[in-house]
Amino acid sequence: MDKLDAMAIFVAVVQEGGFSAAARRLGVSAPVVTRAVSELEAAMNVRLLLRTTRVVKVTEVGERYAQDCRRVLGELEEIEQAASGSHGAVRGKLVVSASVMYGRLKLNEVVLAYLARYPETEVECRFLDRNVNLLSEDVDVAIRIGDLPDASFHATPLATVRRILCASPAYLKQHGTPKQLKDLAKHSVIAALGLEPGSEWKFREGAGVGAPIVSVPIRARLATNSNDHAIAAACDGFGVTRVLSYMVEEQIASGALVEVLSKFAPPAVPVQALQHQGKRASRKVRAFIDLAVERLRG
Repeated sequence: MDKLDAMAIFVAVVQEGGFSAAARRLGVSAPVVTRAVSELEAAMNVRLLLRTTRVVKVTEVGERYAQDCRRVLGELEEIEQAASGSHGAVRGKLVVSASVMYGRLKLNEVVLAYLARYPETEVECRFLDRNVNLLSEDVDVAIRIGDLPDASFHATPLATVRRILCASPAYLKQHGTPKQLKDLAKHSVIAALGLEPGSEWKFREGAGVGAPIVSVPIRARLATNSNDHAIAAACDGFGVTRVLSYMVEEQIASGALVEVLSKFAPPAVPVQALQHQGKRASRKVRAFIDLAVERLRG
């Protein structure tokens, strides 16, 4: 079998999580898929996949090889586009992932601007409150908030966000504004569990970048896995909550919420665009990330 065809089949197996699913997607028989992967493994004398009767798992070598295969196949597609006279065109389907709220509040603007600027493109948005696997889930660009433990992907900084402690003016008028971290024990706390534990929050012990980080125990009267719910409860005057700054930009600007204890806020966290092809990313990926930098970095 042609090596490039075998590589494309292997990538499909990894993305679909199995031989049968890959065969259905590609419109070929399951034995063709099995033979292609076996030929690749035999040629390189490595195990790319671990097979059982129930599951197909990618080995560490197979994970790296699948990334390289996608890069090579992407470069080949660009070469063919250039030869056919479409050199420089941004076209094709782009799959983008982000958290639900960041997608709705920030990334949707970038997506719509991208589609308007590049009429030969399509975008599939997967806004999920979990970290997707770029390779196995066939995602081109993933927006992540926070430090990245996995250095195997290329990350482009887009922005930073802060953790903001806030409450409504009505609540603060009735219960007082906390001045010190110990004052939180006297207040009704709303914990957004999707962002941090509901048992303790981390703060800087004092003003200044070099101030030590301390953990402050909290007792959440209301704990929720929905950031929207936490924000709504705070706006309704139930108590104090802590969310990321982009989530409450409108509420802070309108006065519906007021930031408190800002001098104790922990360090800002980065917002980054992840993709697995680095400088060799396809034009559609590079164009989207460039636009995201343009729209979000300010």
